[in-house]
Amino acid sequence: MKIIDKPEFTTLIDEKISSEPRDVVGVQDDGEKYVFDELETADDLALDYDVTMLSPKKYIMPQRETYLEYQKSNGDYEWRAKTNPEGKVIVGIHPYDLVAIEQLDKIFIDTFKDEPYRAKRENSLLIGVNMQKASETAFAGSMGTATTDSGYDLLLTELGDRYAIEIGTLEGKEFLAPAETRTARSEEIEEVNRIEEEDIPDLFENELEFSPDELPTVLEENYDNMEFWEDYSENCVSCGTCNLVCPTCCCFSVEMTRDLDGKGGKQTRRWDGCLLEDFAAVAGDENFREEKAERHRHRLMRKGRYIYERYGDIACIGCGRCTSECVPNVADPCDIYNKLKKEMTANAQ
Repeated sequence: MKIIDKPEFTTLIDEKISSEPRDVVGVQDDGEKYVFDELETADDLALDYDVTMLSPKKYIMPQRETYLEYQKSNGDYEWRAKTNPEGKVIVGIHPYDLVAIEQLDKIFIDTFKDEPYRAKRENSLLIGVNMQKASETAFAGSMGTATTDSGYDLLLTELGDRYAIEIGTLEGKEFLAPAETRTARSEEIEEVNRIEEEDIPDLFENELEFSPDELPTVLEENYDNMEFWEDYSENCVSCGTCNLVCPTCCCFSVEMTRDLDGKGGKQTRRWDGCLLEDFAAVAGDENFREEKAERHRHRLMRKGRYIYERYGDIACIGCGRCTSECVPNVADPCDIYNKLKKEMTANAQ
């Protein structure tokens, strides 16, 4: 573990902003919410934030992305992959968002070999920061994602006038090399451990009332509990915001558009969401999740059961974004999981 004074860290980031071929982005206060955005100066960083509106997922899985183009030439069509390999230096990622990115890596890199995702992910450098605040809707402390020992190149912990820095990769070590640092003393290492074990768990007012390991079973037992799903979804307006702000949602739709002259076109993909009414529409004017209650059930099943069964991960990392951004205030997964657990317990008696 290394120690860096705050002014030295600011100087390091400013030097990277001016010299890095990659964009340097970080958490900033836009006056209403905290957001990840391109940095003009390190002074714009707000590393003591509670939660950002969108996660850094948007840099490695953009909201809209063209990945294939074609042109007609001499009677034949020429197809070209249009992969954007540009990564970012991303500063200030909370541990739960680092966990979310690791889950996306399993899906897009390990399983589907998705080249546009892989290129941006492997060319990015992730600088995490241990939480100093938590939003009132977050429950990462219950989900085991409030701290992490993986998924970062560098991880900062605020220690007053300095940061403790854990180095996760060789690239992280090389990024830090120009700065003046020193090896952490034993009492500084103990203080970081104390913050992770005592201070951070106490940040959360919202909590799951049982172990997340039970979630797949709780959801499976309530799959046919349609009275619950209908009551819970009654006031939902099907806007899909809960999907779009989620750092682990990864569904997208694909569109092929043709140029007006008919000589070329492109294929793009954009974020999609299972709460949207047309998400499950198929040919023949059919929709296999037409009812709102079915779409809500699918969203929760996917977070707590389906992804677990396929990849071994609980795909709700407890950031609370879906709850804070939900207009009718019906999206809180922590509240839903707790109620489902009570339903299961009551039915077992």
